[in-house]
Amino acid sequence: MVSCGLSGETLAVTPLIKQFASENPDTQIVITTTTPTGAEQAEKLSDIATHRYMPLDFGFAIKRFLRVIQPSHMVIVETELWPNTLHAVAKSGVPITVINARLSERSCRRYQKVQPLFNVIAPTISTLCCQFDDDAHRFERLGIAPERIQVTGSIKFDIHITKQQIEQGKALRKQLGQERPAWIAASTHDGEDEQILAVHQKLLSNHPELLLIIVPRHPERFDNVVELCQTQGFEVSKRTELHSALPSETSVIVGNTMGEMMSYLAAGDICFMGGSLLGNKVGGHNLLEPAALGMPVLTGPSYFNFADITEQLVENDGAIICQDTEQISMAVSKLIEQPSFAAKMGVASKQVVVRNQGALRRTLEHLSAFPLTEKTNP
Repeated sequence: MVSCGLSGETLAVTPLIKQFASENPDTQIVITTTTPTGAEQAEKLSDIATHRYMPLDFGFAIKRFLRVIQPSHMVIVETELWPNTLHAVAKSGVPITVINARLSERSCRRYQKVQPLFNVIAPTISTLCCQFDDDAHRFERLGIAPERIQVTGSIKFDIHITKQQIEQGKALRKQLGQERPAWIAASTHDGEDEQILAVHQKLLSNHPELLLIIVPRHPERFDNVVELCQTQGFEVSKRTELHSALPSETSVIVGNTMGEMMSYLAAGDICFMGGSLLGNKVGGHNLLEPAALGMPVLTGPSYFNFADITEQLVENDGAIICQDTEQISMAVSKLIEQPSFAAKMGVASKQVVVRNQGALRRTLEHLSAFPLTEKTNP
């Protein structure tokens, strides 16, 4: 049983689930989530796994759930530690492994304030597979025995970019114009689009051929962003309307399709990752996809959901944190005007990804040591 709280966790663990299913075709996999968006991601794996919503953290609900599912192993993604759930699962004799575990300093201090509660939780966990050494040290501070902790790395680094995605990106770039510089604002949220368009307007004064690819995070906002671009005077095209070469007067293209993010990234030169200009509202998005493609990566100041990844990229000169739109404009200009700097930054970002890969295999090797349940109908 694989427990994923949020859609991002489900998405991150998808490659591991696929590989596990491939290596263990007779094993029943049940994915549990707590949100509709997480469920939507889980349903995409319906050919190899069954989805169930995780019951509320009440003892009677958990016990009934366990009677129906009868898991042989509970795998928790990242750190969804529900006391009653852990107690009931452990009491039933089912081992519990937390994979891709992370614990920020802020969360560690919160747990320390309720240390007696964590002391109850700790013995129920068989193994913690942590992302980084810092995570492992924080769990030790909370009382998890060192022999139960392993540092396996983050499975998010094990990105598989298909040949098809690369080819689609090249084809898109050919339509956009090989000679035009292009930057992408990926996964933007409401309140960021205006800021990105203001940056682009400023950049056009010195780089009139510059193209912006803006990809809103949520599909229901596609048309609104197109309208916003038009209202602000940009010549804009939709991805779905692009069937031949992009008109030379177009300065903004809106990525109004789903499932093409890697192709959009592969078509650009520079990536700004959205969700990072709205204070504490979102907390950024994953920088690893553009980094895996060898792109220079920019982010706003709010990236707490991906702090470890972002800071590794910054420390290794693969990413730049921009505090405001002025700094975004300056960074994009520098990357356009200094191709050698952009190339060096792109190499550095990819090296960070490559250096951290292997967590998926290490995690699978650990899971293979536990007994498995053959397929039934949960």
